Amino acid sequence: MQPIRKHDDDVTEDQPAAPRATRLKPGERRVHILQTLAEMLEAPKNEKITTAALAARLGVSEAALYRHFASKAQMFEGLIEFIEQTLFGLINQIIAKEPNGVLQARAIALTLLNFSAKNPGMTRVLTCEALVGEHERLTERVNQLLERVEASLKQCLRLGLMDASSHHAAGTGHTGADTIPLPADYDPVVRASLLLSYIIGRWHRFVRSGFSRAPIEQADAQLRLILQ
Repeated sequence: MQPIRKHDDDVTEDQPAAPRATRLKPGERRVHILQTLAEMLEAPKNEKITTAALAARLGVSEAALYRHFASKAQMFEGLIEFIEQTLFGLINQIIAKEPNGVLQARAIALTLLNFSAKNPGMTRVLTCEALVGEHERLTERVNQLLERVEASLKQCLRLGLMDASSHHAAGTGHTGADTIPLPADYDPVVRASLLLSYIIGRWHRFVRSGFSRAPIEQADAQLRLILQ
């Protein structure tokens, strides 16, 4: 989420007037609220975030929050939507630049792990740990996001298998820079499921460790075992 400077005059008729400051546009106010929510989720202690605490962090009234989001669930939905748009923007870039399907899947996995490392608060949303006690539709929304990720991984690995099979069928025995040899029983569906399980497991370990165990630790070697 792009950094946005904090402003004191953003919200409040109920607080004393602050010194003159640049006024945020309505869309920027929403982003500012979501950014602050994500920052609060980075706290090492697993404490439920209330709208009162979020409003206090922003220095505004709860009523001001509800002018931009109808409920806390809607705030989390906005955060999930931001995560999804960001991740799939990166995934689409990888697919456009990398011709080999297996390497696409590897790059996507590393991107998801790096995103987690840089956004610990959002990782708590991706693991649904931050959504405990919230509306069940939020967990369903995260599950839909993860299903989209798995579908992308399957597509990449199917492409990798097709490339490897076409070279084998040609009987050249040659694998170029854009081709990775794969075993005869290679199953893209099984590998994609295993890969996503690995990524989610890394996210959970990161959260459980209080963000001290880097998701990317030893990932290169482990991804080679999963993907080939």
